Amino acid sequence: MDVCSKNPLTFFRRVRALRHALTALRPAPDILHPRSRVPAWLVWYVNKKLRIPFVTTVHGFNSVSRYSAIMIKGQRVIYGSPSIKDYIQQNYSLDASILRYVPRGIDMAYFDPAQTDPSFIDAFRREHNLDGKYVITIVGRITEWKGHDCFIRALGQVQKVHPNVVGVVAGGVWHGKEDYLDELKQLAADHGADIRFVGSQSQVRDIYALSDLIVSAANTKPETFGRTAAEALAMNRPVIASAHGGSLDILLDGENGYFFEPGNADELAQRIQDAMDREFTNMRPHIDQHFSLDHMTETELAVYSELL
Repeated sequence: MDVCSKNPLTFFRRVRALRHALTALRPAPDILHPRSRVPAWLVWYVNKKLRIPFVTTVHGFNSVSRYSAIMIKGQRVIYGSPSIKDYIQQNYSLDASILRYVPRGIDMAYFDPAQTDPSFIDAFRREHNLDGKYVITIVGRITEWKGHDCFIRALGQVQKVHPNVVGVVAGGVWHGKEDYLDELKQLAADHGADIRFVGSQSQVRDIYALSDLIVSAANTKPETFGRTAAEALAMNRPVIASAHGGSLDILLDGENGYFFEPGNADELAQRIQDAMDREFTNMRPHIDQHFSLDHMTETELAVYSELL
């Protein structure tokens, strides 16, 4: 069923179809839980008659508008980080007692250093000439707000002092951003930065494992959760992250990584050099305790139980 289209001409036809589908279910649904705006509007209209307990999740920093306001209409409103909670409360009027914190969860059984693929890691190192190098990696799709430009400028500085450092950019090109990838490659050439652009990778777990340090450099827009930071820490890899958004909730500054001012390449370069000279602790245990998949599911089911 098409619950994604923003076409207003088909909206009420889809409302009727969704109502029919929900009323046909046996047993009847106990909870309706839309997690983005168009589905939330569909469910909102359907539920005027059905009156099924209704939960929403605000995943990110959506534009403030009547269209986006549907995401705070749930009987319970789940948010994934304190920064999103602040954003909701700053921009909308609602009863704070309906807000519930459920951070995203990391599958600790999958993101486990003991589960890596040595043959992939060896082949990847050979293919990209990483043997004997200190590998610093940024994982994320190629788009402006992810901070690849800041990462490249910082690496250019660090490599002048530490020529054994190499940067890895792992991520596919976001639709329509092919020219931006070319700009990044030119930026690396201009700054003398030794960067491997390795494209989209399915074995991200092994990319973390072969890296010495992970950077999360989101600049103009904060990460809503900071999944890269959490996954890397689960793999016992320290993280340097821009100091805003969801990363603030995940990283313990000076313990399992460092923060830097978003977009500040000079500070990122300094933090990288600081990280190269120290041992970090409380990486995997911190994620296991606070941001595991088990913790997420237990917390989310507890929200459902409140309404049942």
